[in-house]
Amino acid sequence: MTDATRPAAEIASYDAVGQADLVRKGDVSALELALWAIERIEQLNPRLNAVVTPMFEQARDAASDLANAPPRPLAGVPYLVKDLVAEVKGVRFTEGSRYLRGLVSHYDSELIVRLRKAGLNIAGKSATPEFGLVPTCESTLFGATRNPWDPALSTSGSSGGSAAAVASGMVPAAHGNDLGGSIRYPASACGLFGLKPSRARIPLGPEYGDAVSGMAVEHALTRSVRDSAALLDATAGPAPGDPYPAPAGPASFAAQVGADPGRLRIGYSAKTADGNRGHPDCLAALDDAANLCAELGHEVVEADLSALTPETGAAIGTVMNAATAWIVQYWIRRLGRRPADDELEPLTWAYLERDQRVTAAQYLLAVEDLQAFSRRVAGSMASLDLWLTPTLSAPPVPIGEIVSTTAEPLRALERGGPTVAYAGVIANITGNPAMSVPLWWNQDGIPVGVHFLGRPGGEATLLRLAAQLESARPWAHRHPPVSVFNGAAFG
Repeated sequence: MTDATRPAAEIASYDAVGQADLVRKGDVSALELALWAIERIEQLNPRLNAVVTPMFEQARDAASDLANAPPRPLAGVPYLVKDLVAEVKGVRFTEGSRYLRGLVSHYDSELIVRLRKAGLNIAGKSATPEFGLVPTCESTLFGATRNPWDPALSTSGSSGGSAAAVASGMVPAAHGNDLGGSIRYPASACGLFGLKPSRARIPLGPEYGDAVSGMAVEHALTRSVRDSAALLDATAGPAPGDPYPAPAGPASFAAQVGADPGRLRIGYSAKTADGNRGHPDCLAALDDAANLCAELGHEVVEADLSALTPETGAAIGTVMNAATAWIVQYWIRRLGRRPADDELEPLTWAYLERDQRVTAAQYLLAVEDLQAFSRRVAGSMASLDLWLTPTLSAPPVPIGEIVSTTAEPLRALERGGPTVAYAGVIANITGNPAMSVPLWWNQDGIPVGVHFLGRPGGEATLLRLAAQLESARPWAHRHPPVSVFNGAAFG
């Protein structure tokens, strides 16, 4: 590593809260943080393809402005925004699709307004699969995003670009969103902490109010638990005109980090949604987490939630099918034209062909079925504080495995489904918060996360337990081979 790169690498060992503290104390400037983050992205991105739209000039300008701004909780911290849902005014916005490749956003999403108000400095947009539809990050538009733990492997998805960027040390934290596990799955694959907040905790406006019947949520991927809590404090709370608020939360999410979680009753299960068992590595991660929770004094009991019945599975399919049709119709209305044959990927066209057959009545019936399922889950969790499973049902798969072709348009669905068989989508259906925690690595040095589903509005319990686990089994010192922390990879 050269002398010129040493500050950029050393500062990456600090999490977002730590970097903000350095700025607050005057040890470094916001401009230095921005320049060092740009250096890290330029060094690592050719290998990982995590950042698809650099915003370096804007980041340098914003850092200069922050020097004269009032104190802010995360002032100067470099950040990435996933290129899906959240829009940044004046910046290219593609959602991973060739259909949108010429689009430039004309407004800032409310989330972006709040991130900037907290002092975060947006340095670029991170990769996503087309419209976030699959658990990988390999769009035809931008190509494959690679896992820094092994570049031959997928990051999972759909927040894979953000996950690769944070795990490799490009930035300390990055935006993600989650319609069926898209924060938590890449967190597992890349060895990060991934919290999915409660429904409506973070606003989707001004463009969206209740995306896909409330299943979609915004938040972040982080290396530390306290960063996730700090970001939640910066962004949580309803915006004017939101269709409904989230359940009441604590006055400060950050204050939950380090607070005593008490003795929790944690149910756990090795069964996937279809009643089978996951990959042995995932089961080993589950056993390890259950034992650790028991060692920390929690009551750990084997327990199954209300099953995803065939009717519930069909309802999920109907809602997801309708969601794809909605996405494409939304963009047809906004762009004023239909996509050309080569502007959507084979899976999206296949979804769209099925989606257009979903009637309004079928969609509303499916929503009713999912709401009934949510009530059954609530009943199952009445005696539990949390429910523990593996996050993924298989370790990250090779690049190219979860990709559709013209000859096999459903291939990505068929190959991706078996990797997410523990149904992280349950948290999206119910609106409950959930998290993936990086506690275990397999013999190949690949992270395998574990997943905790909380009660409605229960982020405080999740954050308290996550911080306790982080203290008992630290993970910040574990660095992937392709990262700023590895001198040979960076210098």
